[in-house]
Amino acid sequence: MGDKRMKESPIAGEDEINGSTGLRTAETLLRLLPVALCVVALVIMLKDSQTNDFGSLSYSDLGAFRYLVHASGICAGYSLLSAVFAALPRPSTMSRAWTFFLLDQLLTYLILVAGAISTEVVYLAYKGDASITWSQTCGSFGGFCRKATASIAITFIVTLCYVVLSLISSYRLFSKYDAPIAYNNKGIEIAAFQT
Repeated sequence: MGDKRMKESPIAGEDEINGSTGLRTAETLLRLLPVALCVVALVIMLKDSQTNDFGSLSYSDLGAFRYLVHASGICAGYSLLSAVFAALPRPSTMSRAWTFFLLDQLLTYLILVAGAISTEVVYLAYKGDASITWSQTCGSFGGFCRKATASIAITFIVTLCYVVLSLISSYRLFSKYDAPIAYNNKGIEIAAFQT
């Protein structure tokens, strides 16, 4: 069984409030960046429709693009709320650290999946698929495909922001625990590295 002891500081939260103001500011700004990017990706996709001699095509005709719009809206809302909570100069508790860690992980995968399935749809729109007689749609609806591609590219930038946020929240969470104790011939032996 692992030893799950928390690190104790002389004054609860002292280093969190005083020592990491720079990290808190960087984290808050990094949490605000996806708000703007998600809103831009969402607006581009919402306005993505085209009508020509071949018919009309809108983002709402494709389930992957509807999912991207919903995921972008959820991520923008979460990013705004989490930026407000991250900016507050309060001591970081275990429950707060676990909440940020789990929600950051969840949103990272949510926006990654939205970008991945939308990328697949755009790829098929550009290349087509002869085996299922799916023709190249972007030859006829070029403007639609360009807007969809721009929205997806922005979505992957949001994904990178969430990857960095996940790393920060995991650092904040797991730095609250002490390193495991090395046991010598009493069960599990853990190598102790000396510097």
